[in-house]
Amino acid sequence: MHSAGSHWDDRCPTGGSAVTYYAPAAYQSRDADFVLVSVADKLAAGAALHSLGYRQVGGTYQHDESSFTVEFPPGPLAVGQDLLKTYDTVHRDGELLHVIRRAHSVRDRLASFYFFADRSALDAAVAVALSGSVDLSKIEAWSSAEGERSGYEEFRLRFVSEGKR
Repeated sequence: MHSAGSHWDDRCPTGGSAVTYYAPAAYQSRDADFVLVSVADKLAAGAALHSLGYRQVGGTYQHDESSFTVEFPPGPLAVGQDLLKTYDTVHRDGELLHVIRRAHSVRDRLASFYFFADRSALDAAVAVALSGSVDLSKIEAWSSAEGERSGYEEFRLRFVSEGKR
């Protein structure tokens, strides 16, 4: 079960974690990013991680026996200049997950491609876009507002090309 339109009021996977949710065959994140809105949630999460043997190094929680890290980027979450105000809520097998919307995940990966020349982020953006319905016109408008029309065109061509396979 999947519901859309929830507003930021809880934990929410972002970045590569969201890509792994939408396109697990195409991308596996080595970290989990969660936006925690309240200070109490951040303190509780940090305490829980410490009790599991994680140590805080800068803004990242690391564990000596795991290559996976955990981060809590500050809210409100934004992609480029666009604040993300909603997320999707997924109920599956008795579990609950709040995850940034598919289109937000595409734009998040495109931001890494546009601003950091991260080609793997372009691959991830295409994979997430192909994994379900996204409004390409909104992604194009956002890309234009970010000054990235040529980057969007490369994304669009890859999306069309890989969508025909």
